Amino acid sequence: MSLKLYELVGTDASRPFSPYCWRTRMALAHKGLSAESIPWRFTEKAAIAPHGSEKVPVMLDGDKPVVDSWAIANYLEDAYPDRPSLFGGEGGRATARFMNWWGDIAVVGGIFPMIVADIPTNLAAEDAADFRASREARFGKSLEEVTAPRDQTVTAFRKSLDPLRLTLKTQPFLGGDQPNYTDYIVFGGFQWARVVSPFRLLEETDPVHAWRERLFDAFDGMARNSPGHPA
Repeated sequence: MSLKLYELVGTDASRPFSPYCWRTRMALAHKGLSAESIPWRFTEKAAIAPHGSEKVPVMLDGDKPVVDSWAIANYLEDAYPDRPSLFGGEGGRATARFMNWWGDIAVVGGIFPMIVADIPTNLAAEDAADFRASREARFGKSLEEVTAPRDQTVTAFRKSLDPLRLTLKTQPFLGGDQPNYTDYIVFGGFQWARVVSPFRLLEETDPVHAWRERLFDAFDGMARNSPGHPA
């Protein structure tokens, strides 16, 4: 067994920040597996092109490439059935598939406009220019203009987390008494924000904040020990 993981970084190779790579990092830890981290940057598309992708995460299991965090989670579940389950059965896998979309749209999509102007500060000049040009074309305005109203928009973002918040009032994790891949899907977005931006997304009295703290401490504090801003 020889696992390798291409992960998005900026100027600091020890500071991976993709929300999708963090989903995979947590999934690997849940399975009790380790992977060699291969730092990857926005302008290094040629490095992963031979594996059939333009984005990370890309995981290599020996010579076999697995592309996309959801595909990687399913691969880990099926290829390593003797390890702790990420889903807890096919019903759990089906629920996680829903959560994967919700995490993309509501969590990553909700956070992105609030932190997008902070991301280039983590990047080398070439990567920052590439990132800024593509994202400003997407938004039709400067990154600073996108981020400017975040002190107001964070209120709506927090409200959008009500389904998560209500669930966490009755159980410590989305997976129940212990976390599973549904937790890692959502947590990846918060860890991404913590790494790249000082903006505080959650109030300390929020049950979502307490849940996030528990996941920071999971797996011997793997996420908390990764460089980032105070959360």
